[in-house]
Amino acid sequence: MILRRLARPMLASIFIYGGINALRQAEGHAEVAKPLIDKTVGQQQDKLPDQVPTDPVSLVKIDAGVKIAAGTALAFGKFPRLSSLALVGSLVPTTVAGHAFWEAKDADKQEQIIHFLKNLALVGGLLIAAADTEGKPSVGWRTRRAAAKASKQVASTAGAAKDLLPG
Repeated sequence: MILRRLARPMLASIFIYGGINALRQAEGHAEVAKPLIDKTVGQQQDKLPDQVPTDPVSLVKIDAGVKIAAGTALAFGKFPRLSSLALVGSLVPTTVAGHAFWEAKDADKQEQIIHFLKNLALVGGLLIAAADTEGKPSVGWRTRRAAAKASKQVASTAGAAKDLLPG
């Protein structure tokens, strides 16, 4: 459908651009993300394997890579449901770290509320994209239909077998 071919790249563009920007300015983004990383990853650091990066710059670069890869995949219609969910997973911590309006000063608070709500709207769009089956029935619907069909076949076979038994 033409709507999907237009809407997906539009939705993905902000993530591709944001990911590239985060890669180019990883240190600045890491500075903003550091308080959230310290509260979350930092508290679990001793439980994580040594191979798992926990420094803010590395985590910002990983997040940027997710945004670029998933955004590009969504833009080209490759794995759109998975790409959308990956972007949701990336956008939530980005929003909490970067647009914590509840901690902002009065002068900055209004701008942070706007960015927070914009990101919330993007999450809504991504969830719609993640749920989009492109007109095909969902896995749940197909499973229920197959189960009902199998149940009817079993009942039919059992009825036929009962008729063949003596007595």
